[in-house]
Amino acid sequence: MSAVPVAPPRRLLDAEVDGVAVRVPEGSTILDACRTEGIDTPTMCYADNLTPINACRVCVVEVEGARTLVPACSRAVEAGMKIRTDTDRVRHSRRLVIELLGSSVDTSLASPDWHRWQDQYAADPDRFGAPTEPMEAGERDRRWAGHHHEPTDPALAETVAQPVKVDNELYVRDYGRCVLCYKCVEACGTDAQHTFAIAVAGRGFDARISTEYAVPLDASACVYCGNCIGVCPTGALMFTSEHDMRVCIKGRFGYQYVQRRKKDRT
Repeated sequence: MSAVPVAPPRRLLDAEVDGVAVRVPEGSTILDACRTEGIDTPTMCYADNLTPINACRVCVVEVEGARTLVPACSRAVEAGMKIRTDTDRVRHSRRLVIELLGSSVDTSLASPDWHRWQDQYAADPDRFGAPTEPMEAGERDRRWAGHHHEPTDPALAETVAQPVKVDNELYVRDYGRCVLCYKCVEACGTDAQHTFAIAVAGRGFDARISTEYAVPLDASACVYCGNCIGVCPTGALMFTSEHDMRVCIKGRFGYQYVQRRKKDRT
């Protein structure tokens, strides 16, 4: 019987979070250290099974000696590091990120944690003005890289609202709810499925998730695995059954159901 190699144990690092001494294994992130102490740290683009890409910046913390705020989800803990999670600078940054996302994206279907963080940081997305009218179907896909458009009314908040994409029988894409967390791109790519059916198109405010050349989903490389829907934090991607409020008791995609005296049947 051949011996099974065993990885050497990771050494422990001593650090400080909000004045409290913590000890975490080498390679742990600041977010790991915060969770060890039960510190509530908001996240939107982070998932335990995906590579952190620092997209949303809502988890930023202050590290003694660092010029800028750092993302807790990806910054590794270093020995002797002193971390602050509730300074005025941190709270201001988190509040601004939540407000900017809330003013341009429909986050009404986001997790209860997201709405709790809005209250916790006194975020007021409405201070940027009422939302503009949604774009016409396909208008966002037609915009070219580097295009900068003038707002229709400076008193209104520009949003990413657009018609829902329903171009197949299984998935609904409501990009008016997309915060560009990149979770779906990672789940479709190297972190899970290796299908690469979706990616980010456009630049700046015109950036959006898209299939290659914005083709319909059933004409793309999509294999309908459902990984992208499983990681979407805002409801921008969902099964048709969820969008149509249908129930399924046997499978994941959902069908209309009828009430029977003895049991429900699809």
